[in-house]
Amino acid sequence: MEFYNRNLMDEITKWLDRREIIAIKGPRQSGKTTLLNMIKHYLINTKKIDPNNIIYITFEDRDILDSFSKDFKQYVKSFIDVSNKNRVFFLMDEFQYVSDSGQKLKLLFDLFDNIKFIITGSSSLELTSSTAGYLVGRIFSFDLYQFNLDEFLSLKEKNIYNIYKQNSETLKNFIAEGKEFNKTEDIFEKDFTKYFEEFILYGGYPEVIKTDNIETKRIIIKNIYDTYITKDIIELLRVEDVTRFRTVVSLLANRTGRLINYHDLTTDSQSYFKQIKHYLSILEETFIIRILKPYFSNKVTEIKKNPKVYFVDSGLRNHIINNFNELDLRADKGHLVENAVMSELCQMSIKQDIKFWRTISRAEIDFILETGQELIPIEVKYSRLKSPKVSRSFKNFIKEYSPSRALILTRAYWDRIKIGGTTVGFIPVWYV
Repeated sequence: MEFYNRNLMDEITKWLDRREIIAIKGPRQSGKTTLLNMIKHYLINTKKIDPNNIIYITFEDRDILDSFSKDFKQYVKSFIDVSNKNRVFFLMDEFQYVSDSGQKLKLLFDLFDNIKFIITGSSSLELTSSTAGYLVGRIFSFDLYQFNLDEFLSLKEKNIYNIYKQNSETLKNFIAEGKEFNKTEDIFEKDFTKYFEEFILYGGYPEVIKTDNIETKRIIIKNIYDTYITKDIIELLRVEDVTRFRTVVSLLANRTGRLINYHDLTTDSQSYFKQIKHYLSILEETFIIRILKPYFSNKVTEIKKNPKVYFVDSGLRNHIINNFNELDLRADKGHLVENAVMSELCQMSIKQDIKFWRTISRAEIDFILETGQELIPIEVKYSRLKSPKVSRSFKNFIKEYSPSRALILTRAYWDRIKIGGTTVGFIPVWYV
């Protein structure tokens, strides 16, 4: 069986020999079931586990869910040969459908010390809230998102992917350690522009990436969104006013990369503040949007200021606003590229906190990375530069906070300059 590369697989295999439960959370149809099959394949072919000691069940099957719910201990025991002393792996898909899931999982963990439980769920709200209280110290959680740019490009031309890996490493080393790089020319600009803009327009859902047919991509994205509304919102989280919920989602999609104005949202959706906050929580916990908080040195002030909204998958966002036009034809081009950068930064292996910066006078920086004691401002400028240009807002932030390094993400432009004690790197946005 052939699988597409998922970077999370390397991380999960590190923990398969330990006893702790592994929980894989992520958006609906992001590839969690496929990842479970990859784990099964790895266990059989690399770890040489007897296939009879690997049990896969999905709780989307109502018969399985009913049988498990009636007597979950007996259900698990039914798969175990009492004479078998070898370790058994239980792969349980869509675990959020199990009621009292945290309590049940804790009892199973305590009762069967020779079973390794691996669960998946498409709702962080349901999965985390129901398991966290019972499974402290017993569970390792991982998030599986749609394909990121690395995984997407790994399916394209080999030489383009090789260049991406080299230059992406340069960017990560600059962010993490401030490693210097040389000014150069991006000779593969046309190739990266083509793939980067395809990725921005249609997003990273595995089924979307598998097809080159544009109409098919759009139908798949529509079905994913409709399934999300049906499965997560109506069935699982029981949102009653689905029409109003859809309206709020549409309003947010049209405000991607902008400050959330609660007054406008409540007015335009004919809702009220508490309901808007509830919807935002649902959208964030079901991996549809990301809420970005502002950076302030005064933490009390930070909490009070309005955040910005981004969509986890830009293809889904484009479906919601019904706009798949090419980037150069779009008024929201800058916000779309910014949204893609936000998603990539969130999946970086570097430990960081991501915020944005905005002053009362409306000076603004797209992203501020907090890595330990370091502050790294990042500006997204999807334009062809011929020489290094730095905005007034960027200079103001550097003057106020004196970061050791700063980053401007460009369209195919490489350079490096000094502003005071700050090294400012210019690197093409598609290497983020």
